[in-house]
Amino acid sequence: MPAPNQNPNQLQYFSDVNQNRLFTRNATNYINRLGRDVLNTLGSVSLLDIYLSQGRVVEPHYHQNASELVYCIAGSAGVSLINPFTNEVIHLSIHPGEVANIPQGWWHWEVAYQDKTHLLAIFDAPYPEYIFGSDILTKTPIQVFAHTYCLDPELLRKALKPLNNETIIIGPTDQCVGNRRESGGRFS
Repeated sequence: MPAPNQNPNQLQYFSDVNQNRLFTRNATNYINRLGRDVLNTLGSVSLLDIYLSQGRVVEPHYHQNASELVYCIAGSAGVSLINPFTNEVIHLSIHPGEVANIPQGWWHWEVAYQDKTHLLAIFDAPYPEYIFGSDILTKTPIQVFAHTYCLDPELLRKALKPLNNETIIIGPTDQCVGNRRESGGRFS
């Protein structure tokens, strides 16, 4: 809700989500956002407007402060989540008109099964917080992973190098997709 002392003439009742880009991978893979900072009468909800081509993934992540409802507008997608109480991996396929619900704090990801997949992610928080898998992998010191899991630090460093210490959000990166095409579709 707007602040009680806010001038009623400054209240906003309309927004063009297309003008509020959160992330762009390329012309067919991007995410628009809407939160209370953009539309001050919105209340305690927010949304992400997600466009994906086949095989693109909204990288594994979780929202420590919000549940997420993913609605499929066009195309089709897989929504996968891990139940933190049972460690069960749950895979849900959604098509136009169908939804998948991700409880607050659950690790999850979405993958497009078709080109021109369009998803709407609705949150029960005005500003959902994100912790992305790429950030966990790139911000945790290599030495911590190597020691904790008995991994070779040089092999781990080499394996994580393509992330370029970046938050991926929509993967794979365009460079990775190009490398896969050059190598006949195999991971490189």
